[in-house]
Amino acid sequence: MNKKKSEVILPSQTKKTAKKPKKTAKKKMNLYSSLSYKHKAKKEADARRRAEDLAKLPKDPVKRFFARLHPKRVFKWWFSKRGQKTILKTIAACILIFIIFIGGLFLYYKKDLDEIRLDEMSISETVNTYLDRNGEVLWRDTGNEDYRLVVEADEISEYMYQATVAIEDRNFYNHVGVDFGALVRAAFSTLSGHGVQGGSTLTQQLIKQVYFSDEAASANRGGLTRKIKELILAIELERMYSKDQILTMYLNQSPYGGRRNGVESAAQTYFGKHAKDLTLAESALLASIPNNPGVFNPYNEYGHEQLLWRQHYTLDVMAEMGYITEDEAEEAKQVAILDTIKPESTQYSDMLAPHFVLEVRKQLEDKYGIQTMRSGGWTIKTTLDYRAQKIAEDAVAVGMTHTYKNRSDNIALVSVDVETSQVVAMVGSQDFFNATYGELNVTTDSLIEPGSSIKPILDYTPLFMQRDGVNYGPGSVLRDENINKLYCAGYSGSCALTNATGTFYGDVTIRFSLGHSLNIAAVKALYINGIDNSLEVAHALGDTSYCENREGYGLSIAIGSGCGVKMVEHANAYASLARGGAYKDLSYVLEVKNSSGETIESWEDKEATQVVDEQVAYMISNILSDGSARFGIYAPGGSQSFGYVVPNVWTATKTGTTTTANSAVTKDSLIESYSTALSTFVWNGNHDGAGLSSNANDVVRNTVGTYMERVHKEVYEPDGRWHYGDQPAKPAGIQTLTVNGKTDIWPSWFNSAKNSGVAKEKLIFNKYNHLLASSCTPEDYKIEIEVTKTTDPMTGNDVYSVPEPYDRNTSDPCDYTPPQIALSTSGDRIIATVKRGTNDIAGYTLYVNGVEQSGISLGVDGVISGYKLNGTETSIKFTVSDSAGYSASGDMTLTPKTKVDDNSANSGN
Repeated sequence: MNKKKSEVILPSQTKKTAKKPKKTAKKKMNLYSSLSYKHKAKKEADARRRAEDLAKLPKDPVKRFFARLHPKRVFKWWFSKRGQKTILKTIAACILIFIIFIGGLFLYYKKDLDEIRLDEMSISETVNTYLDRNGEVLWRDTGNEDYRLVVEADEISEYMYQATVAIEDRNFYNHVGVDFGALVRAAFSTLSGHGVQGGSTLTQQLIKQVYFSDEAASANRGGLTRKIKELILAIELERMYSKDQILTMYLNQSPYGGRRNGVESAAQTYFGKHAKDLTLAESALLASIPNNPGVFNPYNEYGHEQLLWRQHYTLDVMAEMGYITEDEAEEAKQVAILDTIKPESTQYSDMLAPHFVLEVRKQLEDKYGIQTMRSGGWTIKTTLDYRAQKIAEDAVAVGMTHTYKNRSDNIALVSVDVETSQVVAMVGSQDFFNATYGELNVTTDSLIEPGSSIKPILDYTPLFMQRDGVNYGPGSVLRDENINKLYCAGYSGSCALTNATGTFYGDVTIRFSLGHSLNIAAVKALYINGIDNSLEVAHALGDTSYCENREGYGLSIAIGSGCGVKMVEHANAYASLARGGAYKDLSYVLEVKNSSGETIESWEDKEATQVVDEQVAYMISNILSDGSARFGIYAPGGSQSFGYVVPNVWTATKTGTTTTANSAVTKDSLIESYSTALSTFVWNGNHDGAGLSSNANDVVRNTVGTYMERVHKEVYEPDGRWHYGDQPAKPAGIQTLTVNGKTDIWPSWFNSAKNSGVAKEKLIFNKYNHLLASSCTPEDYKIEIEVTKTTDPMTGNDVYSVPEPYDRNTSDPCDYTPPQIALSTSGDRIIATVKRGTNDIAGYTLYVNGVEQSGISLGVDGVISGYKLNGTETSIKFTVSDSAGYSASGDMTLTPKTKVDDNSANSGN
């Protein structure tokens, strides 16, 4: 055994030996002990301060919590080292979490975008095909085929590149596809209430236009998801393409309003030049459009002010960025750029029914979004029948041959199918390619004052509806009289209500008033209905734009003054009457298919909404088709009946006219004509609103007459949609009654004893001049006649209906003497002793046994020549009349076989 190992160590030795290492260890730890002590002391001091600080706080937990939030304590903590460390740690943690979150989102959505091949991204031309209902191609929307829709970088003006970057993305050449600073600024602006501000780069906008236009157009469907995808793809796109390539694709893809996408199509459409030839002013204008192409479209005159402001702003930014000088910017601003825009009509030379097709395109773009529709490949089958359209265009051409009569320059026509409310023909202006006004679609884009054509819809349809109290029908009497005191109440300046003829017609029926288009009865009807109620009915029938807000309108709207209506709506409102008072929505499209052949929408014949009882609609149609209720020249066989009367086609017709602001001259001439198959409305006037030289309606009459005759016989009859003799069937309940001394049709709810408002009364008339007897009328001139009486609902005056030829409205002036007559016989001769009155004798008639005799003359001696007594006579009557229309009669009663020399016969006056 090793001795060293087996050596025993004494306790004293152990102790001595052990002390040395302890001493050494103590010396080695003194430095660390000192530092530890200081650290510990500092911690203890901090703990003491915190404890002392806490000791000053209230004991109650709630009070202690709020005491901690005292501004001084928060401020002190915020600027303490401990507080700043905590804040830095929190920020670092948030940044880390955000990076992880963004990375996660990137990975999550990246897998959904794998099918998008950015390396194969390209911009191509688009084609949409518009068809009529029978498959006739109306337009292939391909852009101007003489030029490519897509152009290379060197085929675009440098100004266009600069203007686009300046107005859309100033930092375009510096970001990586996403401008995070712009996103933060946009978010801050939105959250702070300063309005929504875009933060998308040109790259993001390109991605959205190419890949997400459908989502963007669908009320921001999937907005956050789409934005994230845009960010991802924008960054990826920047890795694959150069800035100039991205900008070129953007310029070829962006919407510039008007006809097509892409800067080349915009340059061709608006300026008739290539994109490479655009000037500074033109480039600044085009670059300003994509932000809001619907408003900034140069063909949208309502957006011109905003468009010019934005163009000027674009020029200012270009100068600020150093692309151009301030002088160049100011010079470009002075260019009357909008005056150089080519007329829109020049872009559509290959289009059939251009007004209609462009209206359909507008509606689809509003519904699905501009980008969606202009992505191309759509096939749109419309409701238009091109056969009817051609007839409509021919009819307008016929109408234009009559415009010299009233010095007008424009006609518009729209025709609606009664069964379906589908638009089958539309001529928005007489010549679409007229450089001044041709592209304006008067039938859809203008609010036309309807004049008297509103009366059946607004005034009389509501009046004929069943109501508490007095009910009305075509035979009801509304006195035609001066009502200026009531009509003009509240008006300032001159005001007067008259008929077109300047004559008041007294106690006439509604059939007469509507047939003659009198104004007084129409205003009274509106007064009875109440303005709000009448407008509610008119809107429900289809005239939704007429006095749309329903406020601030007076009784003048009864005659179509003060409010406008869209022609196509007015035609549809009459179609509702033709359907028996049932409304259907207007429709322009039968079917829409996308580029894959999928049917996106198709027309369905929805059930009509019954607005008024079919008896009401029938009564209106019955009046409007009654030729005997019109002025003679417009009645069947009259010199101006064509249009009111369509050969071999039952139609109901209503005209209308409007006047200039000072009511001096006629401004618009209108006519509505409907059958059981079609409702057609025609307008004629000047494009600038100038007055017409006369109120003659030859233009609209010949236009609508030509169209309605041909379209029924050449289109609707061959198709089996109309047959000769078709007219509205009389609804159950319609009754024929004699009321107010007039026989007419009435609705089932009309009861002459309960709700007619009619009372009977006896009046005294002069039996010779048929005027109302006055105090000076001789007693033997008087005759008592039974009449009917109603109370005018507007004036409160009594209204009488009297049999012809009596006149209750004029009192007997007693300024005449009627002729007198006495009869006798002499042998076989009849002697008539006639005494002249105030006026000369104008004629006489002899009746023997009640039979009028011919070849009679009266001699100077009073002998009636041309008849001899033969003993068989039982009664003799001899009547004379004077030049003023007064008459007198002499009567004799004879006994057969009486001797002819008996002079004892009776005589009388």
